[in-house]
Amino acid sequence: MPDACLYFQVHQPNRLLPRGAIRQVSDLHFEDDAVNAAILGRVADECYLPANRMFKRLIEKHAGRFSMALSISGTAIEQMERHRPDVLESFRELVAGGGVELLAETYYHSLAFMHSNKEFDRQVDLHLEKIEKVFHVCPRVFRNTELIYNDAIAAKIETMGFDGILAEGVERNLGPMSPNHLYRAPETARIKTLLRNIRVSDDLGFRLTDKNWDQYPLTPHKFASWLDGTAGDVVNLFMGYETLGLERTGGDEIRDFWENLPDAMEDAGLQWVTPSEAVDLYRASRGYDCRLLTSWTDHERDLSAWTENSMQREALYRVHTLEKQILASGDPELIHVWANMQTSNHFHWMSTKGTVEGGDIAMPYCDAVDARERFMVVLDHLHKLVGAMRAA
Repeated sequence: MPDACLYFQVHQPNRLLPRGAIRQVSDLHFEDDAVNAAILGRVADECYLPANRMFKRLIEKHAGRFSMALSISGTAIEQMERHRPDVLESFRELVAGGGVELLAETYYHSLAFMHSNKEFDRQVDLHLEKIEKVFHVCPRVFRNTELIYNDAIAAKIETMGFDGILAEGVERNLGPMSPNHLYRAPETARIKTLLRNIRVSDDLGFRLTDKNWDQYPLTPHKFASWLDGTAGDVVNLFMGYETLGLERTGGDEIRDFWENLPDAMEDAGLQWVTPSEAVDLYRASRGYDCRLLTSWTDHERDLSAWTENSMQREALYRVHTLEKQILASGDPELIHVWANMQTSNHFHWMSTKGTVEGGDIAMPYCDAVDARERFMVVLDHLHKLVGAMRAA
């Protein structure tokens, strides 16, 4: 029987001011702090704080027999520092109690890997520094923005010293193979790839309270029996933290499930492992070829959520063409503002696929055109500022 590896993404993007307000900005404060604070406050009260309390209690109760992993973006940490320090302290206490592994990612939850190795490296280093400063740990495993992955990313992450990397277990790449093993990417020698089991992860993240689901109600013992009958080394259960929503409609049902799941797993003889423990325990028994970029977003499991239309592609191109000039300025605030404009949500909000999703990170604007115009007004400001600096 396989082990279970549980991981949650914690991320909050920065929303931009309306176009008219952006045009009146005389400094570099383009973000709508009031909206950011309101959304973070709601998510904190509905999910982060109750989930942290619940998992802290479960970790203490099961004394080393229950564990999990989190990745927390730099933008989420900054918002907590600014608007809800109590929430950040709650995450600190959860991590300090043991049983929680923190993963590395890009600081700004960005798509930098598509455009610039230098900027990607800079953002990963920034995130590592922030995690060490806030939580006093050094991650061994990397997860890219929205689980975006291919062979080249795995090879690069290996050169950066990580032992493992998370990815989506995309069926078109797996073929007849199971996601319940550790894999090795081509051209790598040491790093191991952990693949998300899409079906059971989505069962927990999206279908748990769906009364129309043919497996409803899913009890902890039924879920444990599924894993007990599954072949492989480790079943990777990866999802967004916001999907827990313990203080929303259906929250009691979600809470009851998670509160009783560790006991059900233990009764079935199953155990939990963190990503780094899985890397240490299991060899990469197979090769996993993934030439094209994949993600855990939308049905396509590709990059179309961020690159499908011309608005998105233009926005990506324009923000990254500023890199050399922005970094050469040496201005920490300017660099930070520009990097925040790389957060993947900005481009997702410009999507016209009709599938912009993500719970509390869903569309905050009127439509995709509004998202694009707010973004471009900010870029015009940055472009003019860089031009003035060059002229001086």
